[in-house]
Amino acid sequence: MSRRFILLVLSVAAVLGCRATTVSLDSCRAMALANNKNLRMKAEAVKAAGYQKDEAFAAYLPSLDFTGGYMYNQKKLSIFDSDQHLPVQTFDPATKSYQFGLVKNPMTGEPILTPDGQPIPEQVALIPKEAMEFDIHNVFFGAVTLTQPIYMGGKIVAMNKITHYAEELARAMHNSSAEDIIYAVDAAYWQVVSLKAKQKLARSYVNLLDTLHYNVEMMVKQGVATRSDLLTVDVKLNQANVDLTKVDNGLVLSRMALAQVCGLPVNTQMVLADEDHEMVGQSAPVATSYNMQDVYDRRQDLRALELGVNIYEKQADVARSEMLPKIALVGAYSFSNPNMFNGFKNRFNGAFSVGAMITVPLWHWGGNYNKYRAAKVKTNIARLELENAKEMIDLQVSQSAFKAQEAMKTYEMTVRNLEKANENLRQANLGFHEGVMTTDNVMEAQTAWLKANSEKVDAMIDVHLCDVYLSKVLGTLPYPTNY
Repeated sequence: MSRRFILLVLSVAAVLGCRATTVSLDSCRAMALANNKNLRMKAEAVKAAGYQKDEAFAAYLPSLDFTGGYMYNQKKLSIFDSDQHLPVQTFDPATKSYQFGLVKNPMTGEPILTPDGQPIPEQVALIPKEAMEFDIHNVFFGAVTLTQPIYMGGKIVAMNKITHYAEELARAMHNSSAEDIIYAVDAAYWQVVSLKAKQKLARSYVNLLDTLHYNVEMMVKQGVATRSDLLTVDVKLNQANVDLTKVDNGLVLSRMALAQVCGLPVNTQMVLADEDHEMVGQSAPVATSYNMQDVYDRRQDLRALELGVNIYEKQADVARSEMLPKIALVGAYSFSNPNMFNGFKNRFNGAFSVGAMITVPLWHWGGNYNKYRAAKVKTNIARLELENAKEMIDLQVSQSAFKAQEAMKTYEMTVRNLEKANENLRQANLGFHEGVMTTDNVMEAQTAWLKANSEKVDAMIDVHLCDVYLSKVLGTLPYPTNY
């Protein structure tokens, strides 16, 4: 939500918390959108999808990793198990080459052999065992590795598109939830307006019966009316008071429901902008046909299904990448202590290395291919769901438009009926005062007047609800686009 929008909602909520104030339908919508926790969770889901998109893009770039470790070894490393004696060659001028000096028999001049038949060198070089022992008790090692993907079978490209579609899907789900909230707010708002109008109507009806009761009571005293007439009026008056109490209770409960939808405490005192005004029906005619492609483009739930198809298509590409070769460049700097780059030394030293890696899948008993086929089947299922949703939307739009047209016709008929009921009540009252109408005639006229007024209120509310529902199915309801 934008800062300006939140400040507006907070100011309205602060005023509502102090005293009852007049709020409009737009204010109720704003409060509901700002306070609804499900909608806020959907907004957080949009942010999460954006982060996942950034994460997928990072796969295009080289990754830099460090690996390090320490190891303690119990023993030293020794190349020899004992002191070693190496024969030594001397230069022979006669042969002009280096020759091994051998121990010879002074009698025969032949080399003396060991029991295993090897000649005994005359001179040897001593290599002590300790000279070839290396201290590896404490070993430190590490490597800094740079990996740059070159070709991953199209997996990186597909994953980036998937996360892009997922972000749009999260937005579409958020917008669809916002539309549902707006429709729920409108229904609760107009329910309060309807009950407030019926409350006024019930009070007027009680006043009419109370006046009739007074007149009949005077007529009984004058002997021109019977006690039975008065009791009949009493019964009607008591029933009207019971109905008024029911309307009062319903109005209180409907205000609580509206406050709950708006995200406010249920005991919040609110006066609606439309509840004290004369209610009028919609004047603009309802269209008989619509460009369904435009409707498809505006419907957020349908947009979510389309994005789902796109995601499944790219998931099939990800599955296909498992059957393709993968190539990457690798560079590393490895170091250790001790090291043997220049003799064995107990200090850190290292070296660079650069290379390339390629992985070629050869045979997996059809596992990767079946995974790809399963992804394609899921894509086909998503397409069928999309087509089915379009057919349902066609029916939904047709039914909603028809209901909106019928609601307007009904409202117009109730207006005409109310005019006749008003005239009928006027004639009945006039005839009753002139003595040509009975008490029953007046009560019948009053009942007809009450029914006509009530039907007009219901028809007017139905016009508003049908209008907002038609806007919802057409995708024209406004919803917040800042997340």
